[in-house]
Amino acid sequence: MLTVLPGLTFFLFLCSCSGQPGEANPIDSSEPRRVNVLVQEVIPVTVKDVVLLPGTAHAWLEVRLASETSGRVEKLLVREGSEVSKDQVLAHIDVTPLNAALARAKSAFELLQEQLRRRESLFEKRIISEEELDRIRAEKVQAREVLRQAEIEYNRGLVRAPGKARVNNLLVEAGEFMDRGEVMIELVNIEKIKFQVQVPEMDVRFLNVGQPVQVMVDAYQDQHFPGVIDFISFKADQSTNTFRTQVVVDNPQGEIRPGMMARVSFQRRIIADAAAVPLSALIDRGGERLVYVEENGVARARPVRIGIIERDRVQIVEGLIPGDKLIIAGQREVEDGTPVLVQ
Repeated sequence: MLTVLPGLTFFLFLCSCSGQPGEANPIDSSEPRRVNVLVQEVIPVTVKDVVLLPGTAHAWLEVRLASETSGRVEKLLVREGSEVSKDQVLAHIDVTPLNAALARAKSAFELLQEQLRRRESLFEKRIISEEELDRIRAEKVQAREVLRQAEIEYNRGLVRAPGKARVNNLLVEAGEFMDRGEVMIELVNIEKIKFQVQVPEMDVRFLNVGQPVQVMVDAYQDQHFPGVIDFISFKADQSTNTFRTQVVVDNPQGEIRPGMMARVSFQRRIIADAAAVPLSALIDRGGERLVYVEENGVARARPVRIGIIERDRVQIVEGLIPGDKLIIAGQREVEDGTPVLVQ
């Protein structure tokens, strides 16, 4: 027993050191972790350079009609909301003294007209001289001017609409006395709407009268109204250094009302064959703008210079070329050289 035990102990020691037969010592064979990403091929597209600016709606026609003579309001022929046409009489102001003056002027003119007819007959018979005929002709001309002036004064008592519109406000009642120049009726026409927009000096150079635009009224979300540039001021506002630009929109149903706020979309230019990518693919690191592309199974960082931003995509001016495989998902989990797995 004393000779066998040392040999058995030695055998067990050898077995514990060598392991099983044919088994290699374990080695570290782990591979670098691959990040799952989605890619999108960069394809040239058309990009619209658009600027969105706030604007305020104004009525196409907005007039405050004032009395052109003093007197009592005899008749009101409209009410608030009434639709009126050009030259329609809206109110009568009592102008009795002017009516009398008009009647006298009319009678005087008609008398001289008859006298001239008789004198011309006498002149043909050589009963009166040409000098006397010329005198009566001159008197008729003067009487006609007096009559015309009397008609003008009388018609000032008739308040007329300057154009097609609706009565927005009546500021007077029948029987009320009006002084000359006092406002009586407010008219508006909203079949067209004018939007006043202040355009910065860097953008106004892209705009032209007659250029189509799109208007988004805040009260009607997700609805676009087509319009056209009607006027661009020739001089900048000194306080804001912007140019007043007027946009006209057809409004036959009266949906848009004066005072509503809107955003006007001006198209400055169209760029064809632009490299545009999703805005979400852009990464800002330390003030440097980057995107990541997939090259041979790894992510590569590309510094880029951006151009136009159109809704949810941005034009890349430098840093990408057509055919690049842009990483659009997972790009915030990689660095330059990170192994990636394209899904």
